[in-house]
Amino acid sequence: MTGLSSSPAAQGTPRADGLGARTAAVLVFGSSAAVLVVEIVALRLLAPYLGLTLETSTMVIGIALTAIALGSWFGGRIADQVNPRRLLGPALGLSGAVVALTPVVLRTTAQWAPATLLLIASLTILVPGALLSAVTPIVTKLRLTSLAETGTVVGRLSGVGTVGAIVGTVLTGFVLVSRLPVSGILIGLGTLLVVGSALIEWRTRGWSGTPALALVILVGGLATTVAPGGCDTETKYHCARVVADPDRNGGRTLVLDGLNHSYVDIDDPTFLKFKYVRAIASVVDAAFPEGQPLKAHHLGGGGLTVPRYLAVTRPGTRSAVSEIDKGVVRINRERLGLRAEAGIAVRAEDGRLGLRRLGAGSRDLVVGDAFGGVSVPWHLTTVEAMTDVRRVLDEDGLYVANLIDHGDMAFARAEVATLSAIFKHVAVIADPTDIGLDPTATPEGGNLVVLASHRPVDLRATQETLDARQTGWKIATGDDVTSWTGDAQVLTDDHAPVDQLLQPYDSSQ
Repeated sequence: MTGLSSSPAAQGTPRADGLGARTAAVLVFGSSAAVLVVEIVALRLLAPYLGLTLETSTMVIGIALTAIALGSWFGGRIADQVNPRRLLGPALGLSGAVVALTPVVLRTTAQWAPATLLLIASLTILVPGALLSAVTPIVTKLRLTSLAETGTVVGRLSGVGTVGAIVGTVLTGFVLVSRLPVSGILIGLGTLLVVGSALIEWRTRGWSGTPALALVILVGGLATTVAPGGCDTETKYHCARVVADPDRNGGRTLVLDGLNHSYVDIDDPTFLKFKYVRAIASVVDAAFPEGQPLKAHHLGGGGLTVPRYLAVTRPGTRSAVSEIDKGVVRINRERLGLRAEAGIAVRAEDGRLGLRRLGAGSRDLVVGDAFGGVSVPWHLTTVEAMTDVRRVLDEDGLYVANLIDHGDMAFARAEVATLSAIFKHVAVIADPTDIGLDPTATPEGGNLVVLASHRPVDLRATQETLDARQTGWKIATGDDVTSWTGDAQVLTDDHAPVDQLLQPYDSSQ
């Protein structure tokens, strides 16, 4: 009789090359989990240099998926041509070496060769991702000893790999990032992969080759400790540093992901270094009677410069702050002199959720100063978010927010259009060239402060305060705002392309 034989010999896969079911599951589970750990941690590692934007996330996810596709494709092809047992050790070991070296390579590249950062970053995700993704087809080849069990083996290993990816994602997002620095996560993962490689090599060919890989891990770990671009603290969301001001004893700058987010004078909270903070203080001082205590809510904390200022200039003010990063809150208490008696209550929570828990008409002032990189988180820019801001303000309440944009200011104009759809009175404070008050000049962009209320604000007093604080900024309102905003789209929860509208700063200009 003629036909297909299901015997192992007829299929060219000797049972001697098989792999134990438990070992196979561990290899597939672990390698799949490792791919997702690398992907998520890469986002954190790149944020200080590329920004934590939708584009950055999309790029990293796309590269990781490309790595999975390439590894699965070529891993299967090579496994059909070479003894699969000889492939497992090198795949794990080489991926481990690259993973462990990733922090020092990326940070060094960002400092000394920033033009090549995207290429190097892509390779540090693509290479280990492809090698680790190749493990599943290699292991599948070793487990397939009969046509009769093909579906069972492939289905089981596919399921194990998917569970591994889920565990890697959840473990990284909920546990590892909150407890370990990203460099420690990658060095630890790389070490585990090299150890796995050593065990596989030992079972197949002795310890040949693994000492060299272990040495690479050791060198990579040591190099990471002296790599440029390190952090004082790696929080759940940021690479954070506190830099002392050589010109003021109490001056401290909070640097998050390489950007100066806040300046605080611990000894004198009324000293406001950043121009946009002086603008916010000017708006508040002109809108409310001098010394009147306020009930304020702050979206985003940073160094808590504005809450500290209000606590000193308006004794009795109660400031509640929604700051998503517990690490930043801890830095304020341990290194930036935040005291419990200052009337500042900080909750580690998302700003939108923080708004939702507030009662209607419960606040005199809401301050928006939340940023992910240089972008306001999109869900804090929409009509729905601003409706919630309007809800928590009393009838004379004021919303004032810091924005950053460049180029044609598409995002800033869209946000002002959004505020105009909710509030009766909206004004923009910035350099005159950036808000259309000097049509002969080319906008450069940077910080802008927007204010919105259902009652008119004394703009003359605001301008006098801005001038007294030497900001050089002017106020646009009424027809000037309408003309500058033009046909800018109103942002909604259903459509808020903030990352696409936002224009990055062009240093070549």
